[in-house]
Amino acid sequence: MNEIRTIGVVGAGQMGNGIAHVAAQSGYDVICSDVFPAALDKAAAVIQKNLGRQVKKERITAADADAIFARIRFESSTAPLEACQLVVEAATERVDLKFQIFESLSTIVPAGGILASNTSSISITAIAAHTDRPDKVIGMHFMNPVPIMKLVEIIRGMATSQETYDATVAVSTAMGKTTVDGRDMPGFIVNRVLMPYINEAATALYESIGTVEDIDTAMKLGTNVPMGPLQLADFIGLDTCLAIMNVLHSGMGDSKYRPCPLLVKYVEAGWLGRKTGRGFYTY
Repeated sequence: MNEIRTIGVVGAGQMGNGIAHVAAQSGYDVICSDVFPAALDKAAAVIQKNLGRQVKKERITAADADAIFARIRFESSTAPLEACQLVVEAATERVDLKFQIFESLSTIVPAGGILASNTSSISITAIAAHTDRPDKVIGMHFMNPVPIMKLVEIIRGMATSQETYDATVAVSTAMGKTTVDGRDMPGFIVNRVLMPYINEAATALYESIGTVEDIDTAMKLGTNVPMGPLQLADFIGLDTCLAIMNVLHSGMGDSKYRPCPLLVKYVEAGWLGRKTGRGFYTY
């Protein structure tokens, strides 16, 4: 397998720009691709803002920040990804979109390149089946916000090779992350536990067991978590939470994973959380 020097990121949203940031900060050259130029502009601004915060906190120097940002190229086409030895897909959590992206990456990224998905719940085995290299497809699930959160879930599909796994763990470690090895089952580890918790909090609200503030306060003070489940859902994005619950529900075939009707209605209303200014809270 080729030495990984250049990392591609498909999708310049909240997760994508975070992955690009930490990869560049770890010394890799990065190509960040998105079909929407406005998303690329926003990603560049967010990365510069976050680098500025690191400088202000004296975690890096201004020269370091300039060098890190200079290692990132922003491209509205996926064609430049042919220069990458590893590409991380960080697009919207939609099965059809991810299949389409991986089919395309198979024709662009050289044969030895690793194709990773930042999916939080979708089968890596199914994604790999839409490529020309199932042995080189792997899940690389970063946590949000990427520059701060230390965890990366590594998910092997049925065909993922040991070489691919070892190389992905090595890159994650070079980025300063701790890895866990999760099984390729709906939701993997984190979201298999987290999303039913959030969904149950939404159900408690739906059944008027408590107000939004009561539920979050109860969980923060009663279980010592830093953020209540409804506030966390707003931070993640209610559309993402619903998409993961749908994957869990369909993948496991168990009614305990049925999405809360209130969560469904909020998404239908476009109340997706912080990114739209309204979710369980108003921002």
